Amino acid sequence: MSIKQKLFGGGSEALVGLDISSSSVKLLELGRKGSGFEVLAYAVEALPPNAVIDKQVAEPQIVGEAIQRAVAKAGTRTRAAAVAVAGPAVITKVVQMSSFLKDDDMEQQIRAEADQYIPYPIEEVAIDFQVVAPSASGGELVDVLLAACRKEQVESRCSAVQMGGLRPRVVDIESYALESACRLLTHQMPNGGREQTIAVIDMGASSTSMLMLHDLKTVYARDTAFGGKQLTEDIMRTFGMSYEEAGRAKRTSSLPDNYAADVLEPFLADMTQQIDRGLQFFFSAASQYTSVDQLILAGGCAQIPEVDRFIEGRLRIPTVVAKPFNTLSVTSRAKPNLLGRDESSLLLACGLALRAFDDEEG
Repeated sequence: MSIKQKLFGGGSEALVGLDISSSSVKLLELGRKGSGFEVLAYAVEALPPNAVIDKQVAEPQIVGEAIQRAVAKAGTRTRAAAVAVAGPAVITKVVQMSSFLKDDDMEQQIRAEADQYIPYPIEEVAIDFQVVAPSASGGELVDVLLAACRKEQVESRCSAVQMGGLRPRVVDIESYALESACRLLTHQMPNGGREQTIAVIDMGASSTSMLMLHDLKTVYARDTAFGGKQLTEDIMRTFGMSYEEAGRAKRTSSLPDNYAADVLEPFLADMTQQIDRGLQFFFSAASQYTSVDQLILAGGCAQIPEVDRFIEGRLRIPTVVAKPFNTLSVTSRAKPNLLGRDESSLLLACGLALRAFDDEEG
C-alpha cells in the first residue's frame, strides 16, 4: 500500500461509510439519484463496553464481528469501506511545496523532511498528502495538506474492517468527514450556510466533536471526553441498574417518573455547559469570531426528545437536530422508518459514504 492510500484513499468505486464508535458500528451506503443522492442501505450494530476505548479499536475481533452483523443487517453487497481516525490521533499541517513536483517527488521530499512536521519516528506513522490550492505566498508554490497518524490507529481499524468481511478503501479524518457531511445539512442552515458561522456538535457515547464552520468551511475543531455514557451511568446510580439495563431503559423510555427531573435535566444542563465551554474556546482561539448563528446537534445524544429546545433556551442560539436525509430519497431496503430514528447519529457515516463520489467532484 503506497503512501497515497493510507489516509486519504480515493473514490473510484462503490463503498460503504463505516463509523466505528465506542458504542456501536454504523454502516451507511449512498447512491446517485439525478443530481443528488439516495440512501441505499444502513445498519447500526451495538458494541460491548471496552471494544473501542478513547477512539482506539482495542478488540478488532469483536468489532469485526459487529461489522459482519451490520453488513448482513443492511443487506449491502458492497465490500469496499471508508472509515475514519479521530482528530486527536492525527497531525495535519499545510506546507508549501513547488508546483512543479510530481506526486512521487513530493512524497520523497515529505519523507526526507518529515521530522520537521511529525513528532514521531517516520517508521511508526502512516502519512498522506494532498495538494489543496496555489499558495497565498505566490511564486511557483502550492499549499499541500500533510496528514500523519500512528500506524496502529490505521491498522487496528483496517484489521477490524477486514475481519468484518469488508475491504478498507479509504481511511479519512473524522473532522473532514463531518465537514463533508454538512453539505447535506444546508437545507437546515440560515442562508444555506453562506456567510454564516455554524457549530456542528456531534455528541456520541463517550466523546463530543465540535466542528465550527464559516461559509461551510471548517475554521475550528475540538474533541472532548463527554457523551451519553454519562447519562447511562447516572441512570445506573439513581435507579440501581446494571449498565446494560440502564442502556435498555434509556432506549425504550421505560424509566420511573422522576427520571426527567432527577437525571435527564441535570445531564442536559451538563451537556449545555460542555457546548458553551467549547464555544468559548473557539472564540478565544479565533478572535475574529464573536458569535455563532446556529447550533446543529448530531450523534446519539441528539436523539433525546426536545434536546434542541433545551439547549436553545439556555444558550439563546438557534438550535436544530441534524437531518441529513431530509432532501434525499430512501430505498425500501434502507428501512425509512428506522432510518428516521437513527438519522442524527449517522452524520459521520454519511460523510464517509460520500467519499465514494470524490472522483465526480474532481
